Amino acid sequence: MLNDKNLADAIEKMRAAVTGRAPLIHCITNPISIHDCANVVLAAGGRPMMAEHPEEVAEITLTAGALALNLGNITDARRASILIAGRTAMEAGIPVILDMVGIGCSSFRKDIIIEFLKHRIEGAKLILKGNMSELKALAGEEKCVSGVDVNPADMLSENNQGEAIALAKRMAVRYEAVILASGKTDLVTDGQKAFLIDNGCDMMGRITGTGCMLNVLTGTYMAAGEPLLAAVAGCVVLGISGEAGSEKSLGTGGFQVAFQDALSCMTDEDIRNRMKVRYIQE
Repeated sequence: MLNDKNLADAIEKMRAAVTGRAPLIHCITNPISIHDCANVVLAAGGRPMMAEHPEEVAEITLTAGALALNLGNITDARRASILIAGRTAMEAGIPVILDMVGIGCSSFRKDIIIEFLKHRIEGAKLILKGNMSELKALAGEEKCVSGVDVNPADMLSENNQGEAIALAKRMAVRYEAVILASGKTDLVTDGQKAFLIDNGCDMMGRITGTGCMLNVLTGTYMAAGEPLLAAVAGCVVLGISGEAGSEKSLGTGGFQVAFQDALSCMTDEDIRNRMKVRYIQE
């Protein structure tokens, strides 16, 4: 079982492997956050490529260390590219993370997830990411959500923690994937082990794209580590970056700069000193 020390050791080794290899991370994401996502991959030691044309994504994906997909601001071209690249990556054994942005408020987006998972390849490394409302939508429990933000009633709390963990574990087993449910407290599970990560700050919710950044950061770590560890590490590192950035900024503009600075300057000591991870045994 992972404890704070060997979890920190594992994250340290994985981060060193990323910087040593500088893997190409193929990101098919939305234009709202594409610039910040590319910089996050660079800060973590990867090489971002943001190609999204359906005619080239399969070829590019085959050269990547990991594939990060995102349903935000979806278009017909990006829909096709997500399905093509996802299938290509899984067939080639390339790790994939898919951010299920907005599937609780759009049947079109949920249909893309259903189509993607219909072609799930056994044994392929996959993380399904979303907030708790999106996770409930995946399970068929959430009928309608206003916008892409989590329904306040679905936010992880002492009252619903057990129910949320049980749901995430069921989805992990059903789809043979690691589930990353992001929020004020992040939940990560592979269907057996479950972790709650309490790193982060309120300021992260006041700028756009932090969920997208978590997606590509986790994807970068997937190029060098197992999906469960990559998901926990992504939540920890991005959350600590937010905390450190908020300590050095007055408002959202300065926060974005301080946040990126903290991410690019992150040390192993920072992680060991600030990591807030709970291993849940149920």
